[in-house]
Amino acid sequence: MRIWNLPVIDFMAADEIEEGSPVALVTTPGAWEAVADDLKHLDIFWRTRVKEASVQHFATLTTQLGQAARQQNPFTIYSVGGGLAVDAAKYMANSLSAAHTCLPTALSVDAFLTWASGVRHRGCVEYVETRPPDRLVVDFDVLAVAPKPLRAAGICDVLSIATGLWDWELAAEKGLNPEGMELIPWVADAAQAILEGALECAEAAGAGDEEGIKQLLDCLALEVQLCNQIGHSRPEEGSEHYFAYSVENLLGPGRSHGSLVGPGILLMAEFQEQDTEELEQALRDCHIPLDDIPEDVLGATLVGLPAYAREHELPYGIAHELKLG
Repeated sequence: MRIWNLPVIDFMAADEIEEGSPVALVTTPGAWEAVADDLKHLDIFWRTRVKEASVQHFATLTTQLGQAARQQNPFTIYSVGGGLAVDAAKYMANSLSAAHTCLPTALSVDAFLTWASGVRHRGCVEYVETRPPDRLVVDFDVLAVAPKPLRAAGICDVLSIATGLWDWELAAEKGLNPEGMELIPWVADAAQAILEGALECAEAAGAGDEEGIKQLLDCLALEVQLCNQIGHSRPEEGSEHYFAYSVENLLGPGRSHGSLVGPGILLMAEFQEQDTEELEQALRDCHIPLDDIPEDVLGATLVGLPAYAREHELPYGIAHELKLG
């Protein structure tokens, strides 16, 4: 068993970054423009904009960078943007044994901190082992002015503890947690405390307040490292994520992670007969779109969710028990 680490986290202005190596830039449309003036001092010899989350696309970009970097050794990969950029850069850095610095332009996901790259495969999300960024640079001024729906959307990867924990406990009651994913009460208690921290800072983080963003980052880091310690993500990933993976097949690519997981949290919490008022308020405080999924798409997703969860062999949760349609 390997226990992964978090990146080194530096809190600093982007224009104060010192980089002694040539830079390969990995970004997404719109993200680079947010910090281009601050990073104009970097020696960028290669750049790409990631288009999709697939192993094939990541591998193609890796090959292109490998060819471009033959005369640039050593070099550092910079991922600038959100989850798609950092997941691609993690794959590339791992494949090419290159250093990787991540500069988020919104605190939109927990992928900035994790050891895996999420890719779409056969209509679901799979996690490919790569490695965490070596360095995470957090510029509060950049994050504060990010588009509202993305600014603090990473809160969804902490609020999902509410439904993920419930699923984990349900599976334990039914004896359906596989070996290695048995319920650990103290871990569940720790996850609950992290959830409470996120609920507490939601309003401030959504407003772009520095202390609020810092506390949300702390919650994300603690959530990721807690899962690293036990070797799986059951405390924070359950039926709400299954809903997000499934509904994306009907909506198509390009939707933000938060706009899919956020509604999934509220829907699954309702099926679990949890009080959703505090969760909904936190999501609204962080400007997570909750009404963007058409009713017919939402209904079709819920009807098909049990079969979807079984088809993709997802860990047991309320999604497996829905009886609709």
